[in-house]
Amino acid sequence: MNTVEQDSIDIEAELNFAIDTSALHLHYQPTVDLQTGLVVGAEALLRWQHPIHGRIPPAVLIPVAEKSDLIVRLGEWIIKQVCKDIAHWNLAGLTPPCIAINISPIQLQSNDFNNRLSGILESMTVTPDKVSLEITEQILMYRSDSIDKAFSDFKKQGFILALDDFGTGYSALSYLKHYPFDYVKIDQSFVQELPHNLDDASITRAVISMAHSLGIKVIAEGVETEAQCKFLSDNMCDQIQGHFFAKPLSSEHMQLFLQEKPFLDKHLLRLGKPDRTLLLVDDEPNILSALKRLLRRDEYRILTAGSGHEGLEILEKNRVDVIISDQRMPIMTGVDFLRGAKQKYPDTIRIILSGYTELQYITDAINEGAIFKFLTKPWDDEQIRANIREAFHYKEMEDENRRLTLQVQTTNQELIRTNKLLAEMLEQKQKQISRDELSLSIVREVLQYVPLPIIAVDDEDMVVFINSSAEKIIPPSRLELGCQIDDMIADAGPGIREFSEGLWFPVKVHGQLYNAQWKNLGAAQKSTGKIVMLIDDRHRH
Repeated sequence: MNTVEQDSIDIEAELNFAIDTSALHLHYQPTVDLQTGLVVGAEALLRWQHPIHGRIPPAVLIPVAEKSDLIVRLGEWIIKQVCKDIAHWNLAGLTPPCIAINISPIQLQSNDFNNRLSGILESMTVTPDKVSLEITEQILMYRSDSIDKAFSDFKKQGFILALDDFGTGYSALSYLKHYPFDYVKIDQSFVQELPHNLDDASITRAVISMAHSLGIKVIAEGVETEAQCKFLSDNMCDQIQGHFFAKPLSSEHMQLFLQEKPFLDKHLLRLGKPDRTLLLVDDEPNILSALKRLLRRDEYRILTAGSGHEGLEILEKNRVDVIISDQRMPIMTGVDFLRGAKQKYPDTIRIILSGYTELQYITDAINEGAIFKFLTKPWDDEQIRANIREAFHYKEMEDENRRLTLQVQTTNQELIRTNKLLAEMLEQKQKQISRDELSLSIVREVLQYVPLPIIAVDDEDMVVFINSSAEKIIPPSRLELGCQIDDMIADAGPGIREFSEGLWFPVKVHGQLYNAQWKNLGAAQKSTGKIVMLIDDRHRH
């Protein structure tokens, strides 16, 4: 037996023991909405602190659990613990957000998983809308009738469904169409180098656009910087999860976190109006101080950097509207810095400030769009303030156009999602109608073989059905669907109105005496008519 197998057996045995002894713990990483700034969810993350080997990461223990079928028992423990924590937060007077639980394909293939899941929630008075089931792209390998049914049952019960780690596996678009996912989670590997990695930026935009076109919302994982958050917000991502907003928290710290009612800064929201952010870059501290004193009165959010490299680091972590950079700086000139800023952050407005002139060099940068304006040192206070106000005005016009575009896209996204829900409701209604029609057809056929005359009428006593036994005793001249029952059997109409349901009353049909009684159609539903049954008075006793 090799070392890997031995280690696997050790982990399996000790994990089994850890479940029995409550050595496992859950942490929760909040999810924040990019439109409202509010916490709307959290993902339950498994933690196992081994007394000898230290922290055992899920990437190690989950494959062992799946290989040994221990994943079913482990999954139930997680579900129960999540429900306990939700119940605890409820008792504390909080409104817990929807908690995401990762579900293994092996769990989904278990015949009684759905019943066990529902039973746990019901026993702990947790409603399905408080639970989001996250399934990785591995599930695409196991597509089967049982999994299709499981997804359908989850939706009927009210669970939220999310496709986790999207883009790292099979990513077949047909599966997004086939399965009723509410969310797609963009894997953190595509988020880490946003916004300056053009390939990742293009992939992220494409995933968001594609998901929205299907009425599916998008969550981005692994968001660690303000620049990443702003990129995702500007490109219509719905929610983010990552250290930028909150690290994974224990149940106790999650309760404190929810009590504080945290929210995302307004300048990062999709449709919010951001603060005016200005970045000053100069290698002379006294120049930076002088500019900050001058511009502070205009209520800008001011960031400073002592070099071009430091400026790029700030841009990577912060959303910036306008940049003012000195030209003569060691290692990287102002023009070179602003060219790099334009390439990675093209939405910024870039201004060069210099005490000497390299006219051709700066003119080329202006002509290629790297620089918005060129200002000289020493500066005139009012002139530089006016130029910066103009730069912000220009930026805000662009932002407003972008905001209006986002608003239209948001409205379209909501319409697409609403249409998807309506289509699902219509499909369910059509299935119900088909089932009702089938049931009605069966009932009609059964009634045809009943030896007693039977007539069905609607709420206005209009005849809608006659079985074959009734057709034999009623004169052919009166056999007409759509007529009033009085026209078919003279005594029937007054008898229905005079006598209570289930009581017998006399009627004459073609000179022959019969006894009749009526009952409402639909014992447990609102009446949609009556059924009238006749019996030959000679055979009643």
